[in-house]
Amino acid sequence: MSKLSVDQKNIISLFGDKNSNFIIPDYQRPYAWTEEECQTLWEDIFEFAFPNGQYKDFNSDEEYYLGPIVTFKNECNKKEVIDGQQRLTTLLLLLRAFYVRFSMMKTEESMKTRDLIAKCIWKTDEFGTANLNELKIDSEVATDNDKEEFLEILKTGIVKDNQKSKYAKNYRFFQEKIEGFLNEYLDVFSYFPIRILNNCILLPIEADNQNTALRIFSTLNDRGLPLSDADIFKAQFYKFYSKNGKKDEFINKWKLLEEVCNKIFKPLTGTPMDELFTRYMYYERAKLGIKTSTTEALRKFYEKDSYALLNNESTLKNLIDLADFWNDISNQDRDRFSERVLKRLFVLNYAPNGMWTYFLSVYFMKNKDIDNNLDDEYLYKFLNKITAFIFAYAITNPGVNALRTPVFSEMINVVDNRDVSFDEFKFDKSLLRNNIENYGFWNQRPVTKSMLVWWAFQNEQQKLITLDNIFEIEHIYARNRQDNEKTLSNNKYLDVLGNKAMLEKRINIRASDYRFEDKKKYYNGYINSRNQKKDGTQNIELINLANNKEDFTESDIIERNNEIIDSFIKYLENNNLIK
Repeated sequence: MSKLSVDQKNIISLFGDKNSNFIIPDYQRPYAWTEEECQTLWEDIFEFAFPNGQYKDFNSDEEYYLGPIVTFKNECNKKEVIDGQQRLTTLLLLLRAFYVRFSMMKTEESMKTRDLIAKCIWKTDEFGTANLNELKIDSEVATDNDKEEFLEILKTGIVKDNQKSKYAKNYRFFQEKIEGFLNEYLDVFSYFPIRILNNCILLPIEADNQNTALRIFSTLNDRGLPLSDADIFKAQFYKFYSKNGKKDEFINKWKLLEEVCNKIFKPLTGTPMDELFTRYMYYERAKLGIKTSTTEALRKFYEKDSYALLNNESTLKNLIDLADFWNDISNQDRDRFSERVLKRLFVLNYAPNGMWTYFLSVYFMKNKDIDNNLDDEYLYKFLNKITAFIFAYAITNPGVNALRTPVFSEMINVVDNRDVSFDEFKFDKSLLRNNIENYGFWNQRPVTKSMLVWWAFQNEQQKLITLDNIFEIEHIYARNRQDNEKTLSNNKYLDVLGNKAMLEKRINIRASDYRFEDKKKYYNGYINSRNQKKDGTQNIELINLANNKEDFTESDIIERNNEIIDSFIKYLENNNLIK
């Protein structure tokens, strides 16, 4: 069982402890507080220490809670800061600004206050005297170019005019606030820092290891960004590349990689970088022959053998290659992909779940050539096969967890240079048809949109559409029409695939325009009453319907529904997925 040390302490007790030796680790994010947060901190603690602006109204028994500081003692016997980096850093900047001001004052009271502050900033000897050459905090944040500026400010108390970091700006802010406070409250100036040291409270939580500290942080933290798995992985890379004399090279590559991932990945959970590591993980799992449907947590997978996978230059290169591949998919890069492949990728972008992204990542990592390209013919066949299987499986076996078993096995086939076959999971033709015919293709079910996008691109005339277009489900025979005219023999026909199509969100068909003859103008585009051109849909099937039909009735719904189902089953047959 993990052990915790939790003990509420005031600032002088926590920072002034001779054993306090904090380190902000390399995987932490750069210092982010701005003057706005510093202003809030200053106002809050001033109001606490000088209620109503009066030093006499202060109650020495009261305490002001500043929040938790979560740490664990690392192998170097330093307190590695997991949570509380921002407030810890800011408090030290504030105390350093106070120290400078008290160093200019020669009264006995000011000298005592200065010495108390010194014990919070610098290490002390056995007599309690501060050693001004040894700070009680260090920063190793890999992506923080300004960390040396922070340490230099703490050491010297001087901020230069050319220093523009958040550390420098916030330190100047506190200097200005202290000067203003001194001018107004000269006679009671010393009370403010003393009340901060004695009555401002932190909750230090010291765990016995990093994982426990991170779990505590995730539980406590309800604001800001928690440390992600990728932050921990960054630290391992940083140590590895630093040891090999390539620290700067790594930092530059990592920053570029983060920029790409932040642009293209929008995961529901975790960070964009976590998503990249997840997609790459499936490739490494497949290489290990792991087909179990239970996937380990991301950190659990990468921390095996003391993060051996991350202590390897090829891993970062692979991650960069994989991110570039997905970036080109996001950009619909015609230099890398053919038109027909881009159409398949557009359809998969509307897949009922994200499993295809892991599968395609494995395929890319295994089959990319020296220039990171894929053979167009084989890629096109692969995309068709996984589209057919994933879409059909979502109807017969709903839920992404059900899909893991067949897909994980095929991932291993990919890395072992075997054809993707789904031999053990092929569909019975009659059962599949029955499943599709009786499936409720309601709008809220993801596979409904999947099938409609797939159907739109079965039309050879359908042109590629950019991914920034947002599509919604259109009822060709409108619900309002059934409510008003009741020409359908059964309301179930409203929600079959035959009555639905993909339509751009920007095309806002008014509820009152429910007749097919009203809808046709929206499909084709029109000039409004203000002589403005309103573009029609890019869905070529809807354009054809508008140009070739006077009305869309129950018989049209049934005919179109059968056509979609027949075509989909034929699609599976063409991809050798029918028993």
